[in-house]
Amino acid sequence: MSDKHYYVNLYFSSKQMRCQAPCQVSCLAPFLEIPLIRKIHSYKTLTMTIILLIFSNIFMTFAWYGHLKYKSSPLFKVIIISWLIAFFEYCLQVPANRIGSYSFSTAQLKVIQEVITLIVFCAFSVLYLKEDFKWNTLIGFLFMVGAVFFVFKD
Repeated sequence: MSDKHYYVNLYFSSKQMRCQAPCQVSCLAPFLEIPLIRKIHSYKTLTMTIILLIFSNIFMTFAWYGHLKYKSSPLFKVIIISWLIAFFEYCLQVPANRIGSYSFSTAQLKVIQEVITLIVFCAFSVLYLKEDFKWNTLIGFLFMVGAVFFVFKD
């Protein structure tokens, strides 16, 4: 086996990142230079970012609003439980932002996160809190989703 190591140049949008360590599978490293492989790798980044953001938003929605179903619980107890839930949210949110930062600007990451938050919150309020979903709420959310178009427009 050769001692030669391939270093991988990963391209995400307009950013270039050079790995600090040699590629573990050195024979596959040159294939990451192929544009199609780079694009597939970028889709994996997008997919992983979105999955982590979805789960982090589920945790955070429960941390922020889950206690509203138990209004008779002592506030101090609710705060402690909410912080414990939020810890797991941070364990997902921080990696999602780190991974996503290789493909997206921070503004794009924030808009993706907000759209996911709206979707998770809508499902949570209807399914968990048993609140009605009104037409004017939908219109307001659609305006916010419209921000996605402008933030991702070059």
